[in-house]
Order: sequence, then structure tokens, then C-alpha cells
Amino acid sequence: MDTQAFDILEFPSLCALVRRYAQTEMGRARVDALEPIDKLDALRQALRQVTEAMQLRERGVRFSFEDVADPSEAVARLKIEGTALEPQTMLELAKLCDAGIDARSGILAERESAPALFGIVAALPAHLRKLSAEIRKKILPNGEIDDRASPELAGIRRDIARLRSSITRSLESLMRRTSEVIQEELVTVRNDRFVIPVRADHRGRINGVAHGSSSSGATIFVEPMQTIEANNGLQSLREAEQREIAEILSGLSEELRRQLPAIELAAEAVAALDFINAKAAFGERFNCVVPEIAGGTSAASKRGAEDYAHRLESGLVPTVAELEFIDARHPLLEESPRAAGGELVPVSFTLDNEHTTMVISGANAGGKTVVLKTAGLLSLMALSGLPVPAREARVPFYRSILADIGDHQSLAANLSTFTSHVANIASMIETCEMAGSAEVASASGLSLVLLDEVGTGTDPEEGSALGVAVVDHFKHRGAHVLATTHYSGLKMYAANEPGVLNASVEFDEETLRPTYRLLVGLAGSSSGLEIAQRFGIPAAVISRANQQVQKSSRDAIEYLSRIKREAETAEDLRRALEEERAAVAVKFATLDREFQKREGERQLVFEKELATALASFENQSRQLIANIQERADRLKIEREAQKRAAELKRAAQRIAQASRSINRISQESLSQGQEGGLPPQLRDVRVVRDGTVVSDGRSAGALEAESIRELDEGGRDVRTPSNQRRELQVGDRVRLLSFGSTGIVDQIKDDEVEVRVGSLRMREKTENLELLSGTGVPPVIRAQDARATSDRAKSSLEDMRRQAASTELHLHSRDSDSKFKNNSELNLIGKTTDEAVDLVDKFLDEAFLNGQTEVRIIHGHGTGALRRAVTKFLAGHPHVARFVPAPEDKGGSGATVVELAAA
Repeated sequence: MDTQAFDILEFPSLCALVRRYAQTEMGRARVDALEPIDKLDALRQALRQVTEAMQLRERGVRFSFEDVADPSEAVARLKIEGTALEPQTMLELAKLCDAGIDARSGILAERESAPALFGIVAALPAHLRKLSAEIRKKILPNGEIDDRASPELAGIRRDIARLRSSITRSLESLMRRTSEVIQEELVTVRNDRFVIPVRADHRGRINGVAHGSSSSGATIFVEPMQTIEANNGLQSLREAEQREIAEILSGLSEELRRQLPAIELAAEAVAALDFINAKAAFGERFNCVVPEIAGGTSAASKRGAEDYAHRLESGLVPTVAELEFIDARHPLLEESPRAAGGELVPVSFTLDNEHTTMVISGANAGGKTVVLKTAGLLSLMALSGLPVPAREARVPFYRSILADIGDHQSLAANLSTFTSHVANIASMIETCEMAGSAEVASASGLSLVLLDEVGTGTDPEEGSALGVAVVDHFKHRGAHVLATTHYSGLKMYAANEPGVLNASVEFDEETLRPTYRLLVGLAGSSSGLEIAQRFGIPAAVISRANQQVQKSSRDAIEYLSRIKREAETAEDLRRALEEERAAVAVKFATLDREFQKREGERQLVFEKELATALASFENQSRQLIANIQERADRLKIEREAQKRAAELKRAAQRIAQASRSINRISQESLSQGQEGGLPPQLRDVRVVRDGTVVSDGRSAGALEAESIRELDEGGRDVRTPSNQRRELQVGDRVRLLSFGSTGIVDQIKDDEVEVRVGSLRMREKTENLELLSGTGVPPVIRAQDARATSDRAKSSLEDMRRQAASTELHLHSRDSDSKFKNNSELNLIGKTTDEAVDLVDKFLDEAFLNGQTEVRIIHGHGTGALRRAVTKFLAGHPHVARFVPAPEDKGGSGATVVELAAA
């Protein structure tokens, strides 16, 4: 683009304003080189990047590049093989790498909404962080090499410290011994060697090498002979230290040289991001928007690229070359009022293919030139990829922006005001012809022409005619033209020529001051006489000037004034309509809020009624389910009762059969002369079925009325007969009369006994305990023995006489061969909850029938579903007295110990 208008529009000053927001020299250099972008795709990309950066700033994402130095010199040195960098330079490269990786991390989290920015840092390798860490590990922040940079360096520095300490102690000892010749007991360093200060008049007292004297000559710094070798050794160690440091720096430099492409990528990314961030920070500071480029896909304002794409698809984005600024402000002018606490009056106007030209008239010092400069500078900013201070902005992709603003008078060039303007306009015409010759009406060939006081500096009639001709020429060459004038000829041209708009800057006739508002569609008068009067021109002079004004001019001025008054009336009417529309909108909003409130109340009532209905339904459902469950429980109890009744019947049959066998034996015995019925050994036979005594040997009928008695695992009665009571001993098995539970005696103290019941321990009085296991337990005769043949009974009669006085007949139920027989635990692991509940039910029934008092159910840990199902089932089971998690040595929370209720 031609740079003719850059200085006129103060584009360099604008760049200096943006430069304040750059954090690095690389970013500031890019701002200094800022200029309009001549490729549309590149311009679109630059605006997309600025849009994303502004959006990230709105979400609190900031880029920090403070203290990042320009790496160009370091990169140039790394490109020379064998060169080593200084430690401070390496630290600067480490900062650069960290800044690049940090920026990449911040953008990576927002990559979906910032693809253009992510493209800048996407290629940065992650191992740059490791390279930076390696540099910082070996080089301290002050630029010194860390002792831990290498084992060799650490060893050398330890030797240096040890030798330095030894030399210092030796010299201090020498100074104490010869204190009369020492100027001051202070070990110093001269020529990198440790010396002592000796008084000049006692120099001969200390044998050694002199390394200079003080400025007064009163002190000589002497290195004693006894420390010369140590100082030499210290010098050797220092040289070794420097060699090791050089080796470390050389190694780090080689590592940096291998990573040179990645470092250059980081430098480029940091420079680009700092430049973009400076533009975004400027936009945030001046409340800017990112402009739309006519025919492009750049993001419009802060709504972002997605909103612009939606508007483009919806047909809301103009496809013509449109220049539009809404509430635009000149940034350089806004900086001063903002600093003073004031506010700049914004301007709004539009030029498109139907209206390509605007002629602006009005009072002097009313802001006409400001409108031109604002339009020109904001267009240059948009084409340079910068956000612009406006509420909305659309700018065509201009090939050139041309301006003739201000006085170009030059005595050295022999140019008057008029000739300087004419020469400048001639150059502008030539440039416009070149830009638009190939593509007159296309966006890529458009030019923006800014003409301030066109035709001024010569005879008004000639100047007016020239102004009309120049404006019309640019108009017909397809350019967008903004021209200011005081000439009536140009105002009439604008009023009559198609495609040309009249505009004026507002002037308050009551205060005789400009308002700086731009009124489009209305020509304005210059109000020169009124302004002259305000600035102190005598009234007589003003009166005489009014008399000199031609009648036609006065009529024109009066006509313009009338049009202005009518425009003001129309504006007042428009405002009144706007106020009425706003009032209607408020009323509608009130009605809508009332409707929403009532709808909310109705919805609330409906929800309450629905909640009540649901609660009633749930209660009825729970009652129905409870009834179903109660019925199921009743059916289960009935089936159990029927099962028990059948077992009792079968037991009675077996008892009767056993009684008949015993009677036969008794009859045979009587026939042999035994009187009194059964032999004495059989008179005390007890028949026990599944732990229940059904006959005590007194009579067959009494067998059916006997209560339950406990047997041990061998089928023997575990209770000690009353005639065999003895003192309790540790290890005895006892019954707790208060609970009905059985346990083992662990400890006896006075009249208190500690009993272990399963995993529980409790203390009981001795009178509350019944001894279950003791001596003299009689053997058991089982039912199947009673059912033996009478011949076998006869042959064993003599043996029965030798049995103990009390004998039990132990009968088993039909189900005694069940899978749960003599089993005190149930493993449910691998079962479903339904299978587990069914198995637990059967298991508890069998345990209860077998007289067990405690069982263990193994359900494991897993997801806890099996444990919860078992716990819920046990809580309502009629055979369960209580249940607790098993102790740690028996499965812990993976198993449950169940204490069964007494029969």
C-alpha cells in the first residue's frame, strides 16, 4: 500500500501507542514494523488471532513475557560450531523456552476456541522444558555455575575451600606470633594470592614475597614463604575449576546447539504472541472491536469468529464493499480526554456501493477534519490487523488510502497553500488510477480518498468548481470519498448527485459552540459570522459583513437553517417515538413478568398436587407390598409347621417301633425269670431325636412328652447330671441361663466366671451357669440299634447290664443327611443375591432344627451387594437373635456371625 497518508493520518503515533503494551523487544520491533497487510488471507488470519487473544483476555488468560530477552545474538553464536555461550545468555534462553512452553500450555487448554493462536505454538516441542531445567540446574540465577553441575567441579571446589581455610589459618597464626610487625590482623588477597599486611619499617622481619603496598606506602602485602606452596596449589585448583566450568558451559552450549531449531521456534512463537497480545491489550484498553473486512470472514467485534460465520450464513454480513463505523473514536484524541477525565464524542457513518461519497460541511472547529482522520486512521488500523475503537466496524480491503489534509505550504519548495493542495491531489489521482485501472469496481481495487477543504486557497467560485470536479472524478473511479467543504457548490452537488451524501457537524446556535456530532443527510452552514462574533469581533463589523452577504447566499443559508430545524423536529419526533416504544416495551415486559409469575404459581400448585398424589400412591404401594410380604411369610410359616408336624409323626413312628423292640426284649427277659419289666439297665434308657428327648426310659408314653436335651458332636448328653455336679473348671462348656447361649469357660475369679461365647466374652455369676460337659457321660444307643433283630438284642443283653445306669436312644430326622448337616458356616461367594438369600434361609432352618446356637455366613467383600442383601434378610428372620461382623481372624467384614434364637 502507498504510504502517502501514513504521516498525515498519524499512523506512526498510533503504532507508538500500541507499542506500550508489548513486553519484549521482539514484540516492540514487530509493532514498529506494523503496516497494512497486502494479502487478504494473511489479514484474515491476523484478525482471527487478535479476536482469539481478546477472548482469552476476557476469560482471564494472560501471556507473561517479562524479562524475556531477544535471543537473536545468542542464536547467531550457536550457529557457529565450537562456540560456548555465557552463563547469563544461557539463562536468558532458558527463560525464552519456559515462556514459550507456558504460553503453549495456556493456549492448549483453550485450543478449541483459539485454533489460530494454537497454530503458533503447536510445533513447540515439550522437551524445551527439560532443556531449561537442565540449564537452571547447573547455572544459578546470578550466573554462577552451581557446585552440583558436575561431580568434578564439586570436588575441586571442596578442595579449594579446604586449602583456602588452611592458608587462612596458617596466616592468622603467623600474624598472632608476629603481631608487632603486622599493620592489621587481616588476611587479604593480592594477585589472587593470600597475603598479610606488614608494616613497611618491619619488612625484613617477615620472609616472603611482596605483592605490592598500600597507597600511603605504610603497608606492604607479603606472602610468607610457608604459604607459597599452598597458594600455588590454590592457583592450580582455580585453574582446574575454570577448565571444568568451561567444559560444563561447552556441554550446555552443544546441547543448546542441538536444540537450535526448537529454540528458534520458541523465539518466533514468543515474538508473535507478544505482538498479538499487545494488539489485544490495546483493544481492551480502548474498548475496541475487531473489524469485519468486506468480503472476508474476519470476526466482527467481540462476538468472535463463530458469530460472524453464523451471520455470514444467515445473510446478515454485507457482500458489498462497505465502509461503516458505529460510534467510532480517534484513539490519539481519546487518550487526552480520557487522561483528563473527559469523553470523546463518537461519530457514525456508512459508505457502500449505493452511496460511495460523503461531503461534510458545517461550522469551523466543529470536527470535520476529525471525522476524516478518524475514518482514515481506523481504516489503516483495520487493514494492519489491529482492533479499532468503535462499537461496530466494517472496512473494505482497500488497495490504497489517500489523504489531502492540512496545510502543505512550503516556502523552500515554492509551494503556496493552493499549489501544495493541487500537487498532492494530482499525486492521489495518479495513485488511484493505478490501483483501480484493472478492477474498478472490485473490492481489491478500492481506494479511500480523504479531502479536507478541497479547492481552498483560491477564488471561491473556481475553488468550488475544482472541488466538485475532483470529488466527482474520484467517485467515478470507484473510490470511497470523504470530503469536507465550506463551498455551497459542493453542498449542492452532494444534494443533487446520486450516490453522494450530505453530512454536517452540529453547531449549537444558542451557545455558538460546536457539539462535534456528525449529522448524516443534512448539509450545514459554516456559521462564520456567528463564530467571529463569539471570538470578539465587534458587532458593527459583523453587521457590515451581514450586509455584504449576497441575497442568494442569505437565502441558501436560510434554506439550510430551515432544513436543519426540520431535521431537528424530525429527530425530536423520532426520539418521542423511541420513548413511546420503550414505554410499550416496558409495559409488555411487565405483563410478561406477571404472566410468568402466575404461570410459576400455577406450576407450583400443580407440582404440589402431583407430589401429594405420588405420595399417596407410594403409601398404597408400600401397604400392598407389605400385605404381599406378610402373606408370603405366613405361607412360609405354614409350610414349616407342616414340615415339623410330618417330622414329629415320623419320629413318633420310630419311637413306637423302638418301644416294641424294647418290649420284646423285656418279655424275653421276664420269661427267663426277670421280674419287674425291663432290666434295671434299660429302665433309664432315654430316646433323643435331633437333640430332643422323646423317652426317658420310664414309659413309652412319656417319651413323647420329654423336652429338648443337648448332645455333643458324638451324640452324647453334654449336660452333667444333677447327681454328678462339680466345681466349674477352665475349659468347661456351660450354658448361660439368662441368655440360653452356650460358651467355654476362659477364667474363674471368686464367684465370677469369664465365658467366651463365639467372638464375645462376658462375665456371669456361677449360679447363672449350667455345666454342660463333664465326667460320667453315659453312652448313647441309637435308634437303628433298637431296630435290630431280637436275636441280636438277646445276645447283647448281658452287655446292656454292664452299661451305665442312664442310656439315651438318639434318633435322627429324615433330613439329617442334608448338605448343612453338622456344618456351622455357609459360603455364598459367587452367588447372586437371590440365590444367596434362598440358601441362607434354608441354612438357618437346618441350623435351628439341629439345635445350633451360632453359625457363620461368608459373603466376601466385593461390591458389598451380597453383604447388604444378607444383612437385610437376617434383620427380619425369626430364627436370628442377633448378628455381627466376624472377627478379623474369621473373615472380618467379609463374613457375618449369626447367633440363633433359642428353640
